[in-house]
Amino acid sequence: MTGAKFENKLSTPGLAFQPLYKQVEEHVTQLIVEQRWKPGEMLPNEFELAREFGVSQGTVRKALNALTDNKVLTRRQGVGTFVSEHTGHQALYRFFPVVEDGNSPELPRAEIVSLTRTEANERVARNLGLTVGEQVILLARKRFLNDIVCLLEDIYLPEKFFPGLVEEPVIPHTLYHFYQINFNLTVHKTTDRIKAILADASDANELGIKEGDPVLMFTRLTESLDGKIIEYRINRCRSDNYHYLVDFD
Repeated sequence: MTGAKFENKLSTPGLAFQPLYKQVEEHVTQLIVEQRWKPGEMLPNEFELAREFGVSQGTVRKALNALTDNKVLTRRQGVGTFVSEHTGHQALYRFFPVVEDGNSPELPRAEIVSLTRTEANERVARNLGLTVGEQVILLARKRFLNDIVCLLEDIYLPEKFFPGLVEEPVIPHTLYHFYQINFNLTVHKTTDRIKAILADASDANELGIKEGDPVLMFTRLTESLDGKIIEYRINRCRSDNYHYLVDFD
């Protein structure tokens, strides 16, 4: 969208009582949601944005810095500011936290077990903000590190946000870039909750462990850039040779 004009919405009532840089931050976010700038596209420079928004260049810089800190934007020194893309490399360090003991993080292989439509039960509906019985897509996968099944995933997606996904011929290993490109849903925030459980017979068989062995279960809620809950995951991970890594940068 470089060089194109866009409507200055900084004076809208919902933004009026926020600091000016926050108004710019929210307006830039909304323009990305509306795909005025697409993943990987470069934004106009700070001077151009300041002129369009009618604010100082310092205000624009503060807003862009905040969006960069939140991974919405990416700065390339000497080049410019770009809309972030959820590539496989980013997924490795931000969104897949399971690491084999003694090894560096690596992107796991995914194998689809099933991809079906189903009705949201009470637990799924509550987490996705749906009504019980509303249509969801269930993607069940196994994840492999060094050809060993380390994790089982049940991924629930509101069908209304992912029309046609069940008919997609290929589902990639890294989903967040797929959501962004195919459904205009940019992942902004993930919230994981972790607890230790004992493997039931089904999970133990799939993971190659004994029934009753300790397993790490982490559930994830994924929020899009415009504040929608778009994904609910239930993951069960072997705990014998694997750990959950959180790296704050």
